[in-house]
Amino acid sequence: MKSYIQKLYHSSEKQSRRIIGLMSGTSLDGLDIALCHISGHGLKTSVELEKFVTVPYETPFRHAVQRIFAKRDVDLQEVTLLNGWIAEQHAEMINKTLKTWQVSACDIDCIASHGQTVFHCPKEQHGLGEYGHGTLQIGDGDRLAVLTGIITLSDFRQKHIAAGGEGAPLAVYGDYLMFSDPIENRLLLNMGGIANFTWLPAGNNASSVFSTDVGPGNTIIDAFVAQHFSHLRYDKDGKLAAAGKVNEDLLHSLLSHEFFSYSMPKTTGPEVFNLDYLKQARITSQTLAISDCDVIATLTAFSARAICNGIVEMAGLADNNVVYASGGGVHNPVLMEMITTLLPNNIRVCNLSEIGISPDAKEAVLFAILANETIAGTPCFEGNRYDIPNTTMGKVSLP
Repeated sequence: MKSYIQKLYHSSEKQSRRIIGLMSGTSLDGLDIALCHISGHGLKTSVELEKFVTVPYETPFRHAVQRIFAKRDVDLQEVTLLNGWIAEQHAEMINKTLKTWQVSACDIDCIASHGQTVFHCPKEQHGLGEYGHGTLQIGDGDRLAVLTGIITLSDFRQKHIAAGGEGAPLAVYGDYLMFSDPIENRLLLNMGGIANFTWLPAGNNASSVFSTDVGPGNTIIDAFVAQHFSHLRYDKDGKLAAAGKVNEDLLHSLLSHEFFSYSMPKTTGPEVFNLDYLKQARITSQTLAISDCDVIATLTAFSARAICNGIVEMAGLADNNVVYASGGGVHNPVLMEMITTLLPNNIRVCNLSEIGISPDAKEAVLFAILANETIAGTPCFEGNRYDIPNTTMGKVSLP
């Protein structure tokens, strides 16, 4: 055991590190594995994405997580067992991937594992005054470390809550270190299950930086497609949305949730924006008879409108604003066209790849950066006006 403590100390003293970042999102497409070569820390952080792959999840894995995902009433035994089982599955994926890449585990400084979110409940959502924010990610870091033989950092969101945050979004830390610009006002938009962005005003001033969720990204669209088109899991290339027509009554009902009136920064999740929410909105708007493709077109417009409302609220009328988009949503041309059309002329939309990072790899890379900061860095958000916790995150598990 002492040898791993020595390795951790040695890693903290090195000028550069090789870190594997892992991300498993709410879409349950697969495990994103990013092998990153990270030099420096803080504002001197430099990242080279050496290799990246998404290892697809098989149907039994997805179904196992879906049985407990974003549900208040679940089998506690199943949650407990999945905590270890998911880590075992992820470890097997990592080991096979490293073998394919011909990379030895001993050459990796650490793994940064996001785990699998199964429930997220900020206090504005649960409404129980005696409790604070809560979130739960499973995929045991200890088991991952033992089965890969690599020091593992996990459970990042718990420290964020302990230090005064809501446990999400965490992208702000890596976005600030990687993508701040002296001239451009940048919005780093990620469209996964939930859509969020990081606001990076020009000038690298940490006091004005923040991240916020703005509403659903793909979560309700994916769920509705899987429910009504048994051979599909998502709206590939936006073909279903393109075949439908946006229903304005349903769209208005979907946009009526009080979340959209909350001030930024804020967080939400599929616990709120799900098929039950859609069903109630259809009942309220008397749109139960519209076609499935019309529903998908309207859900796509719902995501686009929520995203654009948040962006416009933040960027206002200032010049030189650029949105850099990432996440699964960038592959939906209907969603991207809606966003581009809704935004005013002073806000330009680009793919994240234009500033050097694959939009599919970004989330996994960001967790590698968080681990790098924990091992070698110092907190960089002291004095932030949005009360971003000035802390490093991740619990350390030794093999």
